[in-house]
Amino acid sequence: MNVRLSVIIPAFREERGITSLVDHLTSRALRETAEILVVDGDSEQRTLVALQGRDVIRIGSDAGRARQMNAGAAQARGDVLLFLHADTRLPPGADTLIFQALRNLRLVGGAFRLAIDSPRPALGLIAAAANLRTRLTRVPYGDQAIFLRRAAFEELGGYADIPLMEDLELMRRVRRKRWPVVLLREAALTSARRWEQEGVWNCTLRNWGVRLLYHFGASPARLRRFYPTAESLDSGARPFPPS
Repeated sequence: MNVRLSVIIPAFREERGITSLVDHLTSRALRETAEILVVDGDSEQRTLVALQGRDVIRIGSDAGRARQMNAGAAQARGDVLLFLHADTRLPPGADTLIFQALRNLRLVGGAFRLAIDSPRPALGLIAAAANLRTRLTRVPYGDQAIFLRRAAFEELGGYADIPLMEDLELMRRVRRKRWPVVLLREAALTSARRWEQEGVWNCTLRNWGVRLLYHFGASPARLRRFYPTAESLDSGARPFPPS
């Protein structure tokens, strides 16, 4: 079977929501031949257990989103790799939108517009600011469902093995190579749960501060201490810091 798209989902204690994500992908987001790979960084592999009987490729991995996404990419067969956070939903027909955009052979990949699943005006403002930043820098966040041609991803050597900022680091390398990417108008809808758990402005100001420190050279390993550990979050809540 010729697989055009591989959807790679890093997960950690997502057993409560992973089946709904897979159902969303197969019923709404994917219309062409695609494969779904779920990479579980939990040693107990509870997310993979929840997926028994589903038509997905289940992969165990060491914890760490970069490591998990690289592990998924190593087993993927698609011509295009889409990296999807477990708390994010794609727009209907996302694969068709991607392949329509990639008819332009100059493009190496891209991402969707960011939307946050909440009616709160503050979160709408945060999403708008993130989309403006992405338009100006051409460096999308991981929450925007980054996709890359396999050949480009392999030439880059995959994600750097760092504990956070792996998505920005990867896309900055794309920008340094002057490879063009597309920013689609359609939105990837990400959960508001991390803002709800930590507080909207506490979470946002922390994220902005950490990204500023990273921009000025602070190491991801040192910045990791500003984020809660997986054990401090409710079961099923996202343990990864936002990219």
